[in-house]
Amino acid sequence: MKFSLFFIMLCLCISCVSVEKKKTPPPVNELAKMMATDREFSDLSKAKGMKYAFMEYLDSNGILLRPNEMPIVGADAIDYLSLMNDTTYSLTWEPRGGQVAKSGDLGFTYGIYTLKPSGKEKLSKGTYISVWKRQEDGNWKFVLDSGNEGIKE
Repeated sequence: MKFSLFFIMLCLCISCVSVEKKKTPPPVNELAKMMATDREFSDLSKAKGMKYAFMEYLDSNGILLRPNEMPIVGADAIDYLSLMNDTTYSLTWEPRGGQVAKSGDLGFTYGIYTLKPSGKEKLSKGTYISVWKRQEDGNWKFVLDSGNEGIKE
């Protein structure tokens, strides 16, 4: 009986001890990788057009926030992009900052975009934010994109 009582008490004590989970540090340089991805995204927009670049970097569940539109999500976002005509302008941007979660799998960038109509010297500038998700292969794709027209520099 004493052994049974001792055994039960031992099991209770062991079960009450909290096991400290090892915290995985965020992957090294994920912020730098995400910022570089945002710059590559802009470079692709300049080289092959905004539509091509956005479709290349959009996560399959990505969301586009556009003026006077409800949020455009996932397959609807892909359809929306595929119907765009981006032959009359060039869209580029430069990330100015961002952060990555401690988990290393989610982050955001923000910066300034430039919209240049073809054949015209007048540029439009605005601000943007993109929320990024690290994919299983380690690459970053955006899950949310939004921008505001007009800035004064």
